[in-house]
Amino acid sequence: MEREYKDSGIEWIGLIPKEWNKDKVNRIFSTIGSGTTPSSSDEKAYEGTLNWIQSGDINGGDLLDVKNKISETTLQKYSALTMYYAPFIIIAMYGASVGNISISYINGCVNQACCVLADPIHCFKYQFYAIKSAKDYLIFKAVGGGQPNISQATLKQLWLPFPPLSEQQKISDYLDKVCGEADEMIALQEKMIEELKAYKQSVITEAVTKGLNPNVPMKDSGIDWIGEIPEHWLLERLKFMCIIQTGNQDTQDARQDGDYNFYVRSPKIERSTNYSFEGEGILMAGDGAGAGRVFHHVYGKYAVHQRVYRLSNFIRDINSCYLFQYISSLFVKIMDMGSAQSTVPSVRLPMLQNFVVCIPPIAEQQAISSYLDTKCSVIDSLIAVKQQKMEELKEYKKSVIYEYVTGKKEVI
Repeated sequence: MEREYKDSGIEWIGLIPKEWNKDKVNRIFSTIGSGTTPSSSDEKAYEGTLNWIQSGDINGGDLLDVKNKISETTLQKYSALTMYYAPFIIIAMYGASVGNISISYINGCVNQACCVLADPIHCFKYQFYAIKSAKDYLIFKAVGGGQPNISQATLKQLWLPFPPLSEQQKISDYLDKVCGEADEMIALQEKMIEELKAYKQSVITEAVTKGLNPNVPMKDSGIDWIGEIPEHWLLERLKFMCIIQTGNQDTQDARQDGDYNFYVRSPKIERSTNYSFEGEGILMAGDGAGAGRVFHHVYGKYAVHQRVYRLSNFIRDINSCYLFQYISSLFVKIMDMGSAQSTVPSVRLPMLQNFVVCIPPIAEQQAISSYLDTKCSVIDSLIAVKQQKMEELKEYKKSVIYEYVTGKKEVI
């Protein structure tokens, strides 16, 4: 018998089976709450064993561990902190992970960017999938300009489809199976992407430190992270090869309708109405998550963030494409040595100035650069195929969840 449907009256849900109902989050969950951030000046606040969950910990999957802990004393000291007992649903209300939804299987307190939903009526896992399916709608309803903010009030007033309990259980069991299989395939694609990236890194490192001729005589560079280099190559510090300076703009200077590319501290390129520089440059993020890891090789007119370094005016004996490949591949070794690590990773000017570069003859630099362009293009194409497959799997998973939690498809 063909299933009958009715209009749910809810924008993001659309049609639902005739026998289904709907209800709001604040009537489905008995516990809805958030938390706070202990003062960073309180050194002992983070010396403890209690899990403290931040929005960045919410990755859309099962939450099984966190990197930050607080003490029992801290929990007692801050009235806005509450211990939530697993399992509970946790949603990132703002920040880079805004809209991400996980199930926490660990007890913990949360910061103010997280909303906890716990103790639902009926099937817990079904409610999780239903809220997960509403992610795009929640972000659409978020307030704020550059950084959307999903308010707790918006979450409380969110309508969810409400099938009979027996069907909730069937749907959640089915989605556990299908999403589990999809997650395994996504994880496989991610693993292959990481392996390809590691291979690309090794290809670049080998070429810019050992050259293209395997039979050339070698010598010890005297630097552990470089090892041996061809006997006829030179070593020089970066400060003798180019001008190193920073930009003059801030994140708030970004304008969507700007005429110029605006290079900030992430791979994402913003726009600006003004430009900082004109001409060729190699750009490196100076702090934040992308410090020493986010690079651009640019030309023309462009804006640069005040914490992004610009390398320019390269000396005659340096091929800028070779230098870009060298520094973007190898500077990460300096970052990973720990000398740059603090609360927030950062690149200090002397680190960049004193960074050692292998210098082959200019013709050899050009040959290495051309070789890497060809080789890396092939690897990048393979990575793009894997990324496309991963995105397709994520979209498939998203559509399956939506179709079943709203009753568009029925678990037989």
